[in-house]
Amino acid sequence: MDKYEIRIMVLTGITLAIFMVAILRSSFTYATGIPECIPYDESFTQPRIEKLDDKLYQIFALAQMWSFEPSEIRLPVGAEVDIYLTSKDVVHGLNIHDVSLNMMAVPGGINKETVTFKKPGVYKIVCHEYCGSGHQHMMGEIIVNYPNN
Repeated sequence: MDKYEIRIMVLTGITLAIFMVAILRSSFTYATGIPECIPYDESFTQPRIEKLDDKLYQIFALAQMWSFEPSEIRLPVGAEVDIYLTSKDVVHGLNIHDVSLNMMAVPGGINKETVTFKKPGVYKIVCHEYCGSGHQHMMGEIIVNYPNN
């Protein structure tokens, strides 16, 4: 083997190792998880917020052209939320800014993810999957504004 081929192979191996370390570090640092898929049930198509106790909530979110239901959600600081997401029509995405949450809404499928809102503020929700001509208006917000007593 030529010395230049060896150098290129070593450089490629080092580059791959750097990428692997970066991917592993970011996945553990940002605690990214895989959304859980739930068997389809018609009750998930009724958007609602359920308070299970002072710290635990369930949000049953419905994505449809061109809105999220519920579009405004109010929670206390420190709330742990199970988000169940489905779509009525086409594939949509749900991304909550400033929180490590990114979900897909697929018709006939239900995804579940758990997130905790530790700081007060307004968390913007956007659709990150192009869903038609009104896609840019598909937004919502989670308002975390009062302490949990």
